[in-house]
Formats: sequence, C-alpha cells, structure tokens
Amino acid sequence: LSICSKLCYAIGGAPNQVAGSAAAFFLQIYLLDIAHITPFHASLVLFIGKASGAFTDPVAGFFISKSRWTRIGRLMPWMLACTPFTVVSYFFLWYLPPFVSGRAAWYVTFNCLFQALTTLFQVPYSALTMFLSTDQKDRDSATAYRMTMEVLGTLIGAALQGQIVASAHVSHHCTVNPPVNTTDSWHDTTSVPDPSDILSHQVIYMIAAGVIGGVYLLGIVVLFLGVKEKDDPYALSSDRAIPFCKGLGLTMKHGPYVKLTASFLLISTAVQLEQSNFVLFCTQASGLRNHFQYLVVTILVSAAVSVPLWQKILQRFGKKCAACGISWMIPFAVMLVTIPNLILAYFVAFVSGLSIAASLLLPWSMLPDVVDNFRLQNPHGKGQETIFYSSYVFFTKMSAGIGLGISAAGLEFTGYKPGICRQSDDVILTLKILIGAVPGILIFLGLFILFFYPITEQSRKETKLALEELR
Repeated sequence: LSICSKLCYAIGGAPNQVAGSAAAFFLQIYLLDIAHITPFHASLVLFIGKASGAFTDPVAGFFISKSRWTRIGRLMPWMLACTPFTVVSYFFLWYLPPFVSGRAAWYVTFNCLFQALTTLFQVPYSALTMFLSTDQKDRDSATAYRMTMEVLGTLIGAALQGQIVASAHVSHHCTVNPPVNTTDSWHDTTSVPDPSDILSHQVIYMIAAGVIGGVYLLGIVVLFLGVKEKDDPYALSSDRAIPFCKGLGLTMKHGPYVKLTASFLLISTAVQLEQSNFVLFCTQASGLRNHFQYLVVTILVSAAVSVPLWQKILQRFGKKCAACGISWMIPFAVMLVTIPNLILAYFVAFVSGLSIAASLLLPWSMLPDVVDNFRLQNPHGKGQETIFYSSYVFFTKMSAGIGLGISAAGLEFTGYKPGICRQSDDVILTLKILIGAVPGILIFLGLFILFFYPITEQSRKETKLALEELR
C-alpha cells in the first residue's frame, strides 16, 4: 500500500471520531446544563442512542454481506449514501427546540438516528481494512495510520467543541472557592441563563455542529478519491460466501474472538465513562471549571502523538504485551479524585491520553489477526469480515450504552441539579467514583481476560504462512 492510500483511508474515518469525541465529552453536560432536561432523561438519551447504534451493527453487517460488487466496490456505496443523512442528524442533535416538554424525545430521536447512521458508515469502513491488502504488515500499518488520524480527529472534535462552547459553561457569578461563611443558599444559587443567553448558547452549539458537519463531507470525499477497494483478495475462486446467521454463530464460538471482544468490551466502557463524566467532574467536583477544555485537549494531544509509539511497541514486544499500557491511567485517575490539584490534573490528563491511545489502537490491530485465524480454520468460506466487525462494534456499543446510562441515572439518584453553583456531596462522590474507581475495575477485568487471548506473535506468523500456502 502506498502512503497516499493509507493516508486517504485514515482521513476517511476521522470525521466519525470528530463527531463522536464532541458528543462523548459534551453531550451529557449539554443535555443537563443547556437543554435543562433531567439526569434521568439524559441517561435515556445516552443509553437508547448507544443501543440503537449497537442494534444497527448486526443489521448493517447482514445487508452489507448481501451486497453485490459495484464499479466503486461493495463497501464504498454504503459510506457514500449515509454521510449526508449523518450530517443532518448530527446538526439537529445539538439544536435547542422551542418546546420544553418534549425535548427528551427530540434528543432521543436524533441521537438514535445519528448513532444508527454512524454505524452504517463505521461497519463497512472498519471492514475495509481487510480489503486493502492481504499482507499483515500492510494492514497493521494502515490500522496505525487510521488510529493516528482517528485520535487526531478525536482531538480536533474535542478542541473545536471545547473552544467554541466553553463560554456556555463558564459561570460569571459562581466562585471556584466559596467564602468561609458559605451557607446552603450558595449551593442553591442557580446559573440558569436569561433568554438572551439561551439564544447565544444555542447559536454557539449550532455553529460547532455546522463546522463538524463540514468535516464529515471533506472526509468522505478524500476517502472516495484516494482508496481503491479490492474484491475480497482472500477468497479462492471456488469459495462461497458463508450465510450471515451461520457466520454469526461460528464467530460467537471462535475462542480468540470471544476473548478479544469480552476484554475490550470492558476497556472501551471504562474509556467511555471517563470521557462522558470528565467535563462534569472538572466543572462540578474538582474546582477546575476554567481549565476543562485545556485538560481535554491535553488528553487528546497525548493520545495522538503516542499512537506511533504504541505501533512501535506492539511490533517490538507483541500486542498482548503492549496492552499492559492501558492500565497506566488507573493509579493516576485515583490520584486525581483524591487530590484535585491543577498540576496533577494536567499530568493525569497526559498519562490518560497514553492509555487511551493504546485502547484505541490495539483492538483494531488485533481483530484482523482473529479474522485470519478464523479463515485458516474455515478455508473455503468468505464474506465473514463484516460479521466480525459488525458484531464487535455491537458488543462494545451496547456495553458503553449501559455504562453511560447507569452513570447518568446515578447522578439522578444522588440529586444532580442543573445550573447550580455547587452540587451536593453525594453528587461529587458519585462523579469521583465514575472517574476513578469504576474505570479502574473495568480495565483490570478487561486485561485479565486478555491474558487468556491465544494468538501470539509466533502463531500470527504461522497463520500468515499457512494462508499464503493456501492461496
């Protein structure tokens, strides 16, 4: 693969990460503090949206596996067709409707549409890795390019959104450190904006949504012009496509796939919890209200610059060994919630970025190895790539949706009140648990499962040689 092809492939996936990053960091606080819906309704918006995207994954995998080859490929038409609708649904996800009573239903509807449409893009896009080259090094290199660009996309999304909308979340009358003689009335002091502020906040969020929508259109144009899809380069001339339901059953019984999916299901849920609650933690529980956008940028810059480093590490020491780097964020996250110091917060943000980069790169680098292993055990079947990718995304989205829904419901249960200067001690404790303890436990369990993942560097080489001999 040429560097140009790998770059164009990587740029094509960046817009999904730009939009996903903006939503991951800011959608929950937008729903609570700008749209003024209850934490319970916000939890429904987050969970139902993720669930709709998750259930779209196997449906997308089914229909894509049935698609016929066209002049521009089998996967490319799906990505081209869904992009305009994705842009529209994303724009309305950040629109503040004039009515109040039905706002929760509005955001549920457009979050479901957005998540489903991004799935229709993500499944063929991620499966496209298998149709670029038969060489493992080429695929790993393309995945590294893709992850670097996707982390940069995550950085761009969070930075754009953070810088554009920061003014909507900086209170002009709440002090970071209240006076010593603070009474309960200070806790109840609201920062609900007047109508002119509501209008300005709406315009700010719509501007951010419009900018990110433009990034979507740019990315799909680059992908279409710069990437050539090959018609299943793995299949032998006598091979027949595996029926979707049979293929799904076979993948669910494939040991390496089950262990990989279970492991990163837990790890990705931990990362989603960190992203979703980080801004709330900074603004409500740690006195870092005026620094949250810079801390988010620090996390993502660290992640972006460390992806090439992780690629070198996994090539040198193996992918299972590199996965240990995901655990680095655990002790530092615990330190942040126990000692909310500004300098420490930036250091924690930097280390968290390193761990997030590893958690993003490794599953997409390991999944093609699982597909090769399956191909070796089922040498005369083809078309299972989209099944692997769609079901993997389904499980990770479902777990993230459940985690986000439970975290928002926890804020509702402990009494989160939008627009007040200081939340109750129960809410602050809940945010600390969601940032520190819960992600740490999930990452530990995920890495424990990954310890039993059977594909080693030696078995990868043996599989590669065996497949080349079959071809």
